[in-house]
Amino acid sequence: MTTSTRGTAFARKALPAVLVLEDGRTFRGRAYGAVGETFGEAVFSTGMTGYQETLTDPSYDRQIVVATAPQIGNTGWNDEDDESARIWVSGYVVRDPARVPSNWRAKRSLDDELVAQNVVGISGIDTRALTRHLRERGSMRAGIFSGEAVGSETELLARVQAQPHMKGASLYEEVATKEAYVVPAVGAKRFTVAAVDLGIKGMTPHRMAERGIEVHVLPATATEEDIYAVSPDGVFFSNGPGDPATADGPVALMTAVLKRKTPLFGICFGNQILGRALGFGTYKLKYGHRGINQPVQDRTTGKVEVTAHNHGFAVDAPLDQVSDTTFGRAEVSHVCLNDNVVEGLQLLDQPAFSVQYHPEAAAGPHDAAYLFDRFVSLMEAQRA
Repeated sequence: MTTSTRGTAFARKALPAVLVLEDGRTFRGRAYGAVGETFGEAVFSTGMTGYQETLTDPSYDRQIVVATAPQIGNTGWNDEDDESARIWVSGYVVRDPARVPSNWRAKRSLDDELVAQNVVGISGIDTRALTRHLRERGSMRAGIFSGEAVGSETELLARVQAQPHMKGASLYEEVATKEAYVVPAVGAKRFTVAAVDLGIKGMTPHRMAERGIEVHVLPATATEEDIYAVSPDGVFFSNGPGDPATADGPVALMTAVLKRKTPLFGICFGNQILGRALGFGTYKLKYGHRGINQPVQDRTTGKVEVTAHNHGFAVDAPLDQVSDTTFGRAEVSHVCLNDNVVEGLQLLDQPAFSVQYHPEAAAGPHDAAYLFDRFVSLMEAQRA
C-alpha cells in the first residue's frame, strides 16, 4: 500500500524520511521519489546495474527493495528497458542517488520516474548496515514514511506490524495480464507456445520470439481449454510474486499440461509450480536470492553459470537422488552453489523442466540463455 504526494525535486530532497522495520530497527534519511508512506516486505538486491528492469519486474510486487550498490540512478530512466507497463516495487531504498543522470538513452531521472508513478523511497541511509541486518534477521515487513507521514516511532512500528506477511500472500493474479495477447515470432515462425502469465517479464516472450516462436501470453486464470485452443507446441509458466503455496490454480493447470506430455518450461514461480505439481513442497527462504551475481551449477552438464535471481521461496526437493513422481522420474537439475538451494527441476521420462532463476535477464548476465534453446530442442523432438 502506498500513499504519496508530489512536489519539486529540491523540496522533496530536503524532507526527512524514515524506514521502519517490523523488529523495531529504524533508519533515518531523506525523501526520495514520491513523498508519503508505503508498506511492503524489505528485501535487498545485489545488482550493480539494471535497476530499471528490477523496479518494473512484477515479481517485486509488494516489496520494498534495498539497493546494495552505493549509487543508483546514474543512467536515468529510458522508454525501452521496462519489463512491464509500470513499476511494481512498493518502495525503493538507496544510499546515494545520482544528482544528474548521464546516459544517451535517458529520457528523465530515476527520481522523476518514481514521482510520476507514486513510488515512495528513501535515500541517504546506510544500506550496508541495513543489508547486513536483513541477512542476519531475514526479510521482514517494513514501511517508508516521509514528509508529513513521519510520526512517532511507536506509532509507525505499530502500523508496520499490522501489515500482512509475504508468506501466505497470493499475488500472481494482481500482476498478470487480464487479456491474452500475442508476441509474434522474429523471422520465420517455427513453433507456437502458450505462456501462462503469473507476472511475466517483457523480455521472456522476446527471447522466445528471437528463436522463431509465436508466443500467446495468457492470463493467470487461463484454463486447459484456453491453452490448447492455440494448438501449442509447448507451454510456458512464468515468474511471479507471492507464496507458491497459494497457487493451487496454476498447479492444477500445469498438472493438466503434464498429463498431455506437452513440452513444458517454467521460470522462477513456474519452477515452484512444477515442484508442487510433482509432489514437492515449497518454503520461504530467510532473505532470498535477488541480484545478478548468483552462481548456479547446471548438473546436467557440470557448467557453472553466473545468473540473475529474484525469489524469496524455493522448492523442497532432494538434491542427491532421483524422485519418483506421478509423471515419472524427476531430479534437481540446477543448484545454487552459495547455499544448495534448488534452482532447477527436470522430468526424465517426459519433456518438462524449469529453473528458479532468470535466463531472460535483459540487464545480464546471459550465461543461461541456452535454456530457451533447450526448450526449442524439446519441441523439435516432440514434433519429430
